[in-house]
Amino acid sequence: MESRNNHDLAAGYSSSSTPPRRSICSNCNRPQPVCLCKFLPSPPIATKTKIIILQHPHESQHKLSTTPILTKCLLNATTIVNRRLKPGLSKLLDQSPHAVFLFPPTPHSSPPINISDLNITEDLVLIAFDGTWKHAKEMVRSSEEYLSRFARRVCLDIDESVEGGSIFDSELILRKEPHGGCVSTMEAVARCLRVMELDGAAVEEKLIGVLREMVRLQAGFLKPMNPRPKLLKSLKKQTSVTEDEN
Repeated sequence: MESRNNHDLAAGYSSSSTPPRRSICSNCNRPQPVCLCKFLPSPPIATKTKIIILQHPHESQHKLSTTPILTKCLLNATTIVNRRLKPGLSKLLDQSPHAVFLFPPTPHSSPPINISDLNITEDLVLIAFDGTWKHAKEMVRSSEEYLSRFARRVCLDIDESVEGGSIFDSELILRKEPHGGCVSTMEAVARCLRVMELDGAAVEEKLIGVLREMVRLQAGFLKPMNPRPKLLKSLKKQTSVTEDEN
């Protein structure tokens, strides 16, 4: 026991203390090794479109959420942490502004407008949902009655029959996506603003550039995934068939 205490003291802390935590950047709130401050637009990008992101409480605790960085990039982006949109959460939404909310079609929902087909004749409010696929569906379902008063549903292209990618497949994916075409909140908003803003291509490029750096820094701390057992079995079977044919 004595030798352990001596070792602890030699290491610079007592047995009752804990090792120091990682240094966190006070601006982007990320660990210093993955700090994004030098990539953030300064000043933040001003858009005519006002962006409101409803973030699930669980997602607000996730270290790889892109929403905190997105709101630092955009001057007119606001985050509401809640499970649904309702009166009293946003003065802007309570005024029933002309708005669109971003989410793909779901069973029994009215067909959404593809964002690329949206006919924009006035400034709009863009509402996005940030959470896991399951949580986002729940948030949309519980918010639709309120949103139906003033907002239309728009969507990006997704394909539920195709498995989504991961950080090992794309320079823009931080976490495993459930379906083909699913993207992070940051990329989804960037793609919408490309259509909704007069200089949308430039806005999208800046946001995607920050996301690309975020993924690049994060990927540096990940180990390559080992092939799944089923995949290994399939590969061995294919190799065996090839050898037999030869």
